[in-house]
Amino acid sequence: MGLNIIVCAKQVPDTTEVKTDPVKNTLIRDGVPSILNPDDANALEEALRIKDEHPDSHITVVTMGPPQARHLLLECLAMGADQGVLVSDRALGGSDTWATSNALAAAVNKLGEYDLIFTGRQAIDGDTAQVGPQLAERLGLPQVTYVTEFKLEGREVTVKRALEDGYELIKLQLPCVLTAIKELNNPRHMTIPGIYDAVRSDIPVWGVEELKIDPDKVGLEASPTNIFRSFMPAPKSKGIILEYDTAEEAARILVEKLNDRNVIA
Repeated sequence: MGLNIIVCAKQVPDTTEVKTDPVKNTLIRDGVPSILNPDDANALEEALRIKDEHPDSHITVVTMGPPQARHLLLECLAMGADQGVLVSDRALGGSDTWATSNALAAAVNKLGEYDLIFTGRQAIDGDTAQVGPQLAERLGLPQVTYVTEFKLEGREVTVKRALEDGYELIKLQLPCVLTAIKELNNPRHMTIPGIYDAVRSDIPVWGVEELKIDPDKVGLEASPTNIFRSFMPAPKSKGIILEYDTAEEAARILVEKLNDRNVIA
């Protein structure tokens, strides 16, 4: 049984390379390399695992972003996806999660038939975890977030959902929307044949006109969320390492230092 699977992915700045302006306390994005959002890589991997078991399945990766987000789609194709769609338009610039989910829902509807939609739990540049659930609401589909295990039997899906204090086992019918977390799997790498095929692929670009979406529902002006300032927290001071000849002496000094700081009484 083959499935039509849609994976929503995002190109994000590599947070290991992000720097801040010491005066403005804002993120410096210029020159920062972009990567496939980690949770989205897990979402794609799970779709690819389904295709491994059901080779007649078809995977389409949809991303919304500037023209350079095409490179993310090429990476996904090189990993094994069948098709990539870039949602890009100046009118979409500044979209928050509400406006982004409107645009992605329009893209999904334009693609037509689908059985399953995977997204990552959240993007590392925003950490909102809102787009997946909002997309499900736009499409009127059942959803499960924080998926850490996945099993498909016919048209029924069983997932294990991570909670703060445990797990839930949930069964639901296709079609549905699932958001993946890193515990779900280990994403595969691109392959040489995959890279060769990817660079020869035609990736359509859909804007507001192609999506037939109301411009008043996307973009900065349509976004109810306003970000006044972005900044990195001040780095913590280095810890103190106690090195003494005996454990007893180290413990005595540690207790004294904790007493001095009123940590213990």
